[in-house]
Amino acid sequence: MAIKKDVKGPSMIETFQEFKETKNIDRTTLVSVLEESFRNVIAKIFGSDENFDVIVNPDKGDFEIHRNRVVVPDGEVIDENKEIELSEAQKIEPDYEVGEEVSEEVEFAKFGRRAILNLRQTLASKILELEHDSLYQKYKDKVHQVVSGEVYQIWKREVLLVDDEGNELHLPKAEQIPSDNYRKGETVRAVVKEVQNENNNPRIILSRTSPEFLERLLEAEVPEIQDGLITIKRVARIPGDRAKVAVESYDDRIDPVGACVGVKGSRVHGIVRELCNENIDVINYSSNTQLFIQRALSPAKISSINLDEENHKAEVYLQPEEVSLAIGRGGMNIKLASMLTEYTIDVFRVLNEGEADEDIYLDEFSDEIDQWVIDAIKAIGLDTAKAVLNAPREMLIEKADLEEETVDQLLDVLSAEFE
Repeated sequence: MAIKKDVKGPSMIETFQEFKETKNIDRTTLVSVLEESFRNVIAKIFGSDENFDVIVNPDKGDFEIHRNRVVVPDGEVIDENKEIELSEAQKIEPDYEVGEEVSEEVEFAKFGRRAILNLRQTLASKILELEHDSLYQKYKDKVHQVVSGEVYQIWKREVLLVDDEGNELHLPKAEQIPSDNYRKGETVRAVVKEVQNENNNPRIILSRTSPEFLERLLEAEVPEIQDGLITIKRVARIPGDRAKVAVESYDDRIDPVGACVGVKGSRVHGIVRELCNENIDVINYSSNTQLFIQRALSPAKISSINLDEENHKAEVYLQPEEVSLAIGRGGMNIKLASMLTEYTIDVFRVLNEGEADEDIYLDEFSDEIDQWVIDAIKAIGLDTAKAVLNAPREMLIEKADLEEETVDQLLDVLSAEFE
């Protein structure tokens, strides 16, 4: 006999069948979970499930439960779950004899409302567990890959996307490009940054600001990268503003920069649009640190470089007219170059003839400049007036952590000394 419907709604099998169709649970797992759920309830009712056969047919959406009991003489039943009196057995089939096994079908609905509710809860728990396991495994294998999702909900701290199977994907505010503007229902692409799995509750975190996102987009756009002819060595980004990418080719016949940019920038145009007009500079990678730093600071032309390889620091000297190019708008160029080369880069102006007058130590200005300002400047390695005057204003503000007004007052005092 098969239970087709419950008075309160669809059968549990039909409920699970719907889940199977939407979550792609394989048949073996489906049967195993259903059987285990039935056996858990049977064991609670009868104390043991070992003498029960549970037959599940997920394709048809039905099931059968059979209990097997051994025939014993009347009055000698010790375990009612596993034994049946001869007279009772013969009511089922007249020719049963002592010692034979009786198999009879059990109507699960007759176990009562509590048993049915217990089964539903057990199934729901296992379904949820399977769903979480399936989701975790699926996206664990997609970490560092680009995925697409439809904007479902927009909150202050994150955007909730759903994939084509209805799974939730989270795009936190910190992983969004500042100029991103989302509308419900639109499709958004991002890289899978990580999959958290606290208490078996997967949370898929996406990122559009990660350097990996730009790297994956380039891989998809440039066939030579896909074919392994060009390698992306380093990527540095200020999301939505500017990025630098270092590439290398092992084939002298291939220009890696030209191949990545394409004719008139054709290969990066789509990526630039995807990244909200983020400017992308592609440069040739070099294992020669000085040459790599020189390329990273492009379009500035460098006069000389002093390297401190142990501390990953570089002092770069340029002609005065090249300093602003090296630093870039808002210090963006030098910041990206530092990120790309993994070196702290300090920029200095080259002194022309006639400028090498006698220098003055900062401590001698203590009557005009607050000592805490002098200490802040000395902490970044600048001890003299000309060293400060030759350093870029933006660097003084950022590295010494001083207000713009304070730096300007400092420069005015020092400049006046040499006028």
